Formats: sequence, structure tokens, C-alpha cells
Amino acid sequence: MRLSKCLNNYYRQLIISLCLLSVIPLSSNVFANEASIEAKSTSRAWHNVEKRGTKQNVYFHAWGGDQQINNYIQWVADQVKQKYAINLHHVKLTDTSEAVSRVLAEKAADNHRNGQVDLVWINGANFASMAKYQLLAADWAGELPNFELTNPTNNPAMTRDFGVPTQGMEAPWGQAALTFYFDSLKVNDVPQTLPELLTWSENHPGHFTYPKPPDFLGMSFLKYALIILNEQQPANIKEKLYQDATVESQAQLLPSLWQFLDKLHPTLWRQGKHFVSNGLALRRLMGDTELQVSFTFSAAEIPSAISRYDLPDSTRSYRMKDGSLSNIHFVAIPYNSPHIEGAKLVANFLLSPEAQSRKQKTAVWGDSSVLDLSQLTATQKTLFAAPKKQHLSANIINIDNTRLLGELHPSWVKVITEQWLTRYGVQ
Repeated sequence: MRLSKCLNNYYRQLIISLCLLSVIPLSSNVFANEASIEAKSTSRAWHNVEKRGTKQNVYFHAWGGDQQINNYIQWVADQVKQKYAINLHHVKLTDTSEAVSRVLAEKAADNHRNGQVDLVWINGANFASMAKYQLLAADWAGELPNFELTNPTNNPAMTRDFGVPTQGMEAPWGQAALTFYFDSLKVNDVPQTLPELLTWSENHPGHFTYPKPPDFLGMSFLKYALIILNEQQPANIKEKLYQDATVESQAQLLPSLWQFLDKLHPTLWRQGKHFVSNGLALRRLMGDTELQVSFTFSAAEIPSAISRYDLPDSTRSYRMKDGSLSNIHFVAIPYNSPHIEGAKLVANFLLSPEAQSRKQKTAVWGDSSVLDLSQLTATQKTLFAAPKKQHLSANIINIDNTRLLGELHPSWVKVITEQWLTRYGVQ
């Protein structure tokens, strides 16, 4: 009797254990099935984008002032033509604000479905302006399969433009930093900090200048100067550079910039009475030996210009020791684009390891990738492996391990431009 009771207890426990074992994999299968359903749904949604975007015309409005970049965009056009039969048209801009104005005018004219801009290369103040007036397609960047390769969860810079949340309205494309260059045969005492630049320009009058704001490159120099000149300020004041510019913050932060420029301008090319309009004009002045020190936002521009004989082979590039202004640039889709699916396909290709690795090559563009290499496969990582010999690498010095300075809040661009023109308004 006692034996029978023990056996019954044994079988009861055995049955309970078997039931528990059967539940565990069932629960795991449920989670696996949910993940599978979500993945299939995402895959199906992107498949629909591919289906609708194929064979579309996509008008990509992007700055056209550098042949090296233009050539890269043409390569992109060739690739998306092969992959999706997309006809990518590069609409070359002198300034990105041209595209902003076009879309704004279309909205004012109630043209909400047939805009002329499908994709725009943009960041900073132009993005803030388009977002403010609801000129951009919303919440689409996360749809791009390749967007995950930027590791946005652990890299918040991929979802913030000059500190402003992108809210899925932009997809990152590349990143760059302010880079100076000089003729090593003419300059022995190259300035490596902002104070040294002022001293150097005083000792070598007429051999340095910067583009007139609101040109992007000229504004970049002024923002770099503004950051450095206020480094000794208390933290609660310095951080206002990354917030909306107010009357109070302007009064606290801008005086040091105007004091510096008052000293610098008389030492500049043409005594600061005339300013060039863009970086290309700076490079031409360097090629003509009128300038001896200049700067760019694309380090690869220099070896490329040397290879075309636009600059002497003795030209060297470097970054200031006190810091280098750096930012990420993006692409966005206007809200009234008639080819939104085609634009998404192009934006996704721009984020592909193939396109990002090619763009990073000095001989092609030299624009740093926004991809997180830890997210790539072993095969994809090989695309980013440095070649054994880098063409013209000797022309680039102390580029790596630079202190990178974050971009200011977009509102500072308008403030600086307006006050600069009031103080120094020149031809």
C-alpha cells in the first residue's frame, strides 16, 4: 500500500515536470514567432518601397561647388540606375537655402503633391528652418534597412542635427571637420591655435581670410572662433551656445568674437575690406599664392586639388590643436516630393557599406563614414580596411586624435550673420 502511494506520487511529479518542460519551449517559440512576424512585416514594408520606387526620377538637390563630390554623386546615380532603374538627377546648388526657398514657395502656392525637390543634402539652420515650417516628410529614416548600421540607439549624433532632434526627418550621410592647410615651402611657423592665428596674420598681413557669412565655410570659422574665445566662461554660460540664442546669451557670448575680429580684420587679405564668397574662392587664392594659410571642411579636398595641380605639391593639411568644429550632414525628403519611395531607395543606398566606404576614400571624397563598424559583417568591414599605400597621405598631418568641437544651435547662424553684416558689411 505504501509502495503504491509512493509510485503514484512519483508519476504525479513526473507528469508535472514534463508539462513544465513542454511549456518552456512553447513560450520561447511564441517570442520567436512574434519577432519573426515583426521582421516579415518590416521586410514586406521595405519590399513595397522598392516596388513603388523602382524606375522613378529622383531630383537630388545638393551643393555642386566641388567636382570631387559631383563625381561621387554621379557614381551614386550610376549605381541606383543599375539597382532600381532610378534616374537620379543632381540639381547643383550654390547654397542649400535655394532648395529651402523652393519648397517653401511651393507650400505657399498649395503645391502639396508635386514638388520639384525629392531629396536634399542638408543640415543645421536649413534643417531647422524646414522642420519649423513643416516642409519635410516625417518619420521615414527609421524605415531604411541600412539606418540600423549607424547604431542610432548608442550613437545619438545620428538622430540630432546641430543639437536638434531629427525625428526621423533626416538620414545621416557623412561627417567632416574644419581642416586648415598651408604651403610648407612658404610657411614655417604655421598657426595651430586661434590666438596663434591672429599673431601669425599680424606678422604676415594679407595672407589669410575667410568667406563672408552666411557662407557655410565662413560661418564655420566664426563658430570655431566663438567656441574657443568663450572657453574660460563658466559652464552654465558656455552651454548656451548649444541652446536657442537669446538676447541675454548674445550679450554674454558675442562680445569676445567682435573684439577678436576687430583685431583680425585689418590683417586680412585686402585689409578685411573685401571678403570672398565661398571655399572655392579661398582655394583659388591659395593656388595663386595670394594666401598662405586657409581652411576647408573636407580634408580630402586638399590632396585632390594637388592631384589636379590646383594647389602645389608642398601643400599640407592639419587641424588646430585647440579644436576642430565637426558636424554630421544629412539628407532629407521634402513633404511634397512626388517620388518619396525613390528618394528613400537612394537614401538607403547612400548608407550602404559599399557607398560609405567609397565616399571615405581620399581619392574619391574623403568624407568620413557614419556607419558603426561593429554593426557590419566581416566581409563588409573589409571595405573599410585602409590600403597599404595611401595616395598623397604625406600631405595630411596631425588629422587624427583631434579635439572635435560640436556645432552650435542653429539659431546662432542668423544672429551671427546679421550682427556681422551690421558691423563689417562689405562687398
